[in-house]
Amino acid sequence: MNEETLRLNKALADAGICSRRKADELIFAGLVTVNGEKAESPGMRIDIRRDKVICQGRNVVFCPQKKTCLLMLHKPVSVVSTVKDPEGRRTVMDFLPPAYRARRMYPVGRLDFFSEGLLLLTDDGELANRLMHPRWHMPRIYEVKVRLPHTGYNLQKTLALFEKGMTLAEGEKLAPVRAKPASALKNNEIWLEFTLNQGLNRQIRRMCRDTDLTILTLKRVQQGPVKLGDLGRGKVRELDENEIQSLRRSVGLA
Repeated sequence: MNEETLRLNKALADAGICSRRKADELIFAGLVTVNGEKAESPGMRIDIRRDKVICQGRNVVFCPQKKTCLLMLHKPVSVVSTVKDPEGRRTVMDFLPPAYRARRMYPVGRLDFFSEGLLLLTDDGELANRLMHPRWHMPRIYEVKVRLPHTGYNLQKTLALFEKGMTLAEGEKLAPVRAKPASALKNNEIWLEFTLNQGLNRQIRRMCRDTDLTILTLKRVQQGPVKLGDLGRGKVRELDENEIQSLRRSVGLA
């Protein structure tokens, strides 16, 4: 079978149009055509080099490639986790070598402007959608250096609150977060290790804000089975086959 021939729903997902499940819904709703004919089944096979696919009135552009590309970037601080930035700030795409920029790479989730660490980028739409979907949310581990507000501060009480599941000032109830010291306390500063299973925006920063901890450094070091390791700040590498398969298994794709 020609390797460029794909199931229609997978082709739409790989093109970054939507998830495979959403593609099924669009096809059954009659919103996808192939060579001018309404697609009847998500399983119909198309040749992405030759067939013309229109989804919701828009032409779908496919990029035939030898294989899926999955990158790990050690995102530095003061960099936005988007493909483009209207304010002209550096984006994660600025750190990709030209060969990767030519592909339709995009970040899987985000790290905020002042945070650093592990960020995945891929051209596999289905994998990206699953990695970001709450149903498949996998543990993420962060190393966070904080400053305590005063000498008598009860850090153990705060860590116990994190483990129990706290309510943020905005009223959002958090799932339990594993948090433990990762260094000795020195000059009222200490490294903590946080393990999150929830994907709330700026969650660790808001947790520390509400418990009077000042964040000095926030770094993501692991996402699911994939670890940042000793990858240098601003550096990029391709994930190896074992890492890719582990990620795919973690979201039900292998």
